[in-house]
Order: sequence, then C-alpha cells, then structure tokens
Amino acid sequence: MTLFSRFSAHIGAALDTLAARGALPAGLDRSAISVEPPRDPSHGDVATNAAMVLAKPADMNPRALADLLVAELGELDEVTDAGVAGPGFINLRLADDSWCGELALIHEQADDYGRSAIGQGRTVNVEYVSANPTGPMHVGHCRGAVVGDALAALLEYVGHDVIREYYVNDAGAQVDVLARSVHLRYREALGEDVGAIPEGLYPGDYLIPVGQKLAAEHGDRFVGAPESAWLGLFRAEAVSAMMDMIRADLAKLGIHHNLFSSEAELQAAGKLTAAEKWLRDHDLVYDGVLEAPKGETPEDWEPVELPLFRSTRFGDDQDRPIKKSDGSWTYFGADLAYHFQKAESADELIDIWGADHAGTVKRIKAAVAAMTEGRKKFDVKLVQMVRLLKNGEPFKMSKRAGNFVTLADIVDEVGKDAVRFTMLTRKADAQMDFDFAKVVEASRDNPVFYVQYAHARIASLKRKLADAGIAAAQPNPARLDEQELGLVKLLAQFPRIVESAAAAREPHRIAFYLGEVAAAFHAWWNMGNDRPEARVIIADDPELTATRLYLADGIGQVVRNGLHLMGVDALEEMH
Repeated sequence: MTLFSRFSAHIGAALDTLAARGALPAGLDRSAISVEPPRDPSHGDVATNAAMVLAKPADMNPRALADLLVAELGELDEVTDAGVAGPGFINLRLADDSWCGELALIHEQADDYGRSAIGQGRTVNVEYVSANPTGPMHVGHCRGAVVGDALAALLEYVGHDVIREYYVNDAGAQVDVLARSVHLRYREALGEDVGAIPEGLYPGDYLIPVGQKLAAEHGDRFVGAPESAWLGLFRAEAVSAMMDMIRADLAKLGIHHNLFSSEAELQAAGKLTAAEKWLRDHDLVYDGVLEAPKGETPEDWEPVELPLFRSTRFGDDQDRPIKKSDGSWTYFGADLAYHFQKAESADELIDIWGADHAGTVKRIKAAVAAMTEGRKKFDVKLVQMVRLLKNGEPFKMSKRAGNFVTLADIVDEVGKDAVRFTMLTRKADAQMDFDFAKVVEASRDNPVFYVQYAHARIASLKRKLADAGIAAAQPNPARLDEQELGLVKLLAQFPRIVESAAAAREPHRIAFYLGEVAAAFHAWWNMGNDRPEARVIIADDPELTATRLYLADGIGQVVRNGLHLMGVDALEEMH
C-alpha cells in the first residue's frame, strides 16, 4: 500500500470511528473524497477534502466535521501536525520516517510501483488507429496511435483487462478503388505502359509489389477480363497486403493490436442485419424520409424512404440513416453494428478518433447508449492533427507514399522514443507542432531527452562507483536532507498520478509528471557541480554515498515505470 492510498485508508478508518460513536451518520457516500498533496507545500504533505464533501449529507458544519477528523488523524504516529484550513480542508504533515518508508516501498515493489487494482478486472475495449487499409500509415494517424496505445497500457497498469482493437474498414467504396489501383499495377507488372496514374486511383509506389505478386501468381489471366472477374480477388489481396504494411508501420512505434475486426466479415456474418433487427424490435429504427438539406430546392431533392435511427431521442439534432437508397450501409450504420458487437465482450468502450470526426460523436454515443440500454460506458477521445516543422518552419519531407508523409518516414527520421514521448506532451485534443529539430535536441527544452538523460545519469552512478573503488555500504535514509526528502515526496505522487491519468483517460499526465521528476533530479544532481559535498558519490563517506545512490535508484525506478507506460525506452547510456 502506497502512502496516499494508506492515508485514504486512515481517513476511512477515522470516519468509521466517528460513525461508530454517533458523531457522524453511517453510510455516507465517500466516493468524492480525495487525498492528495496540498497545492502549496508549506501547508503540509497530505490534504483531504473529506470534511467538505461529507458536511452537507451529514448535515454538519464543514469545519466542525474537519475538527473531529483532525482529532482522529492527529493520533497517528506518522502525523506530526494536523490542521484545518479555509472552510474545512484538512492538512497533515508527516514524519520523515513516512517518506523513508515510501522510498523503501519503491525499491521493494520495483516495476510494480504505481500499479493499482482500481480497474477491478473490468474489460475495456480501446479501439485506435483503424486507418482505412488503402496504404501505409501517414502522419495523421501517428498521434492517435500513440495516445491509444499509451492509454491501453495505462488502463492495464491499473487493473483493467484491455482489448486493443483495430477496426478494418474493408467494405466501403475506397477498397474497390484500391483494387482497381492494384489492377493497374498488375498490368504494369506484365509489361503494359500504364502512363500517369488516373485521377481517383491511389498513386503510391507501395502498390507496385502487390501488382507484381498478382502478376506472378495469375499471369495475364485478368488483363482483359471484366471487373467482376477480378475485383473481389484483387480487393482481398490488396487489403491483406495493406494490413501487413500497416502492422509493420505500427510495429516501428512499438504498437501491436491483439484484435483486428473486419467490416466486410461483420457484414458477411450478418452482424449488421442482426443489429438492425434488434434496433427495430426496440423501436430505435424506423422507415422514414429525411428533410431536404438546407439550400436544396424541390427540383434538386428527391425524398427517399430510408431506415432511420432515432438519434434525436439521445440529443442528436436529427435522426440518422443507417442505409443508403441502394441498400448499402452508411458509415454510421456500419459503425453502429460494429459497436453493437464490441459491447458484447467489454464492460467499457473507448474510441480514439481524429478531430475531423467530431461531428459524429453525438450520434454514435446515442447509438451505443441505446444498444446497451445505458449499461456500458462509452467514451470518444478526439485527437488533433499534428503540424510538421523544422526549426520552427513548415517542413516537407520526401513523400515515398505518393502524396503524404508516412508514419515510417517520421520514425526513421527521429526514432520511436522521440515520436511517442512528444505525441504525449500535450493533451490529445490540443493542437500540436512536431519540430524535427527540437525532438532530437540534446537540451532541457526537449522533454524526451531531458527525461531519458535523467535515467542515463542515474545508470551511470554504479559505473562511477565501481571506478572510484568505494566499498559498498548500507543506505541510511535518516541522512536524507530536506531537498532529498522533497524528491521522495515527488516520487510518492506517482501512484496517484497513474490512477488519476487512468480515470481521466489522459496518458499525457504521465509525460508531464516525468518532466517534473526529471527537472527536480537534474537540479539535485547539478548542485554537485558547485558544491562537492552535494555530489552523489562522496569518496570518504560510503554511507552517505549509499544513501544518495539509494535515492537515485528510486528516482530511476519511477522514471522507468513511467516511461514504460508511455512505450518509451529508459536508456542506460546516451551519447
């Protein structure tokens, strides 16, 4: 049990005691109680809003309730001071032994420090990337891929069972265009001069190997054949090749999904039809006619009866068609059925979407709420686009894919770690600039360098210790000074940062926290440049050296754990 979770338990025990003696009503909802560091460190080490949260339902004055709690909490051996601030906030100051104990816990739990069971084994389906299988991943997919993957790792770390899902949109018109583009490359592989790629087809060179493979397997069998003879085959081969390419691109970022769901397979299995039947049975789909679009005249608009989902019941501004006039499924209809299937195997659904899909959030949330009868939580995280820069100026890379910059281009240019960490340095729905010069710069202005450098410096200490020939000694945490205890206090926040980031579905909070830890560590390290007695390794004081190394190792452990959640390597050396 970590320090803040331990004090949550202490506060719970104090409330139980007050309720047992009749000073507080029993059975009060305690879910809104928080236990965290005070915003101002001068106020103490631990703060709680327990009295503020419970005063109204207990029909008590907040300060009066706070005084009762302070009397209980002040009896704890590890509390050196307990007081009430403002309208009823409780601040506690802890003995140094508490922080020394937390540092020992970091060493004891090691890679598991910060893990939590708040997920209680609930299954969360995180669907992310889900790019159309028409080519390699491009820079527009990169940020959502990293955010989704880091969120999945974070949710696993706090006790959820996580399904990492990729939805393959392989049933729409775009895959027919892909198949026709491959047919062109197939003819080219057989010696035909196809000239410039016609408008409307995919021009990227990445389709050349697919055409060559089909030419090798089938010869000229499909050169003059009608489209109906080859479209299905070419579509399947092309989608398979594109998904292999996409998996390889994602692997460059350290991303591996454990479930790929095909829209075409959903349709073939009758899942979409089953979803429509369920919705009709529950009066959520009906046959009706949409109003004419604004600006359309009666001559331009032909009313057509379509199956409509009653999304206005759930806050949408109009009901939405799930099929087109030709009987094919709309994007919304297909997505609706897909989510219907996902909800069968998960307690909660999270979709990571590009910001350009913002207009469809309300209706798909309405659909999921309807189909799950409100029993399954569903969240959509929108991710803003990334602007590519170099030294602050717009940067245009070579476009090997034909007309866009690929994810592989980005990773090859600066490396996986720089991409992943940088993509998590802003909240997902905030605009982001990705500066190729800045993300590889060896300076404190580059967050990924600054954090990795902190870990590398810590790793170097053992090598320096061996070089200095200093005998091993037992650490004595009682020798940690006020600044060093401040570092431990910062490390102790890691478990609650993890839990709060998971609860908010915001993995960028881990990056912010690691930046704070790295800054505090470097400040401590740099003190030794001016004051030899402040260095970690003190040749004539093995005990102090061991103690400071013990602290440094604890910092390194927390940095490793945080970087692991972000999918970033904790480097032992940097050159």
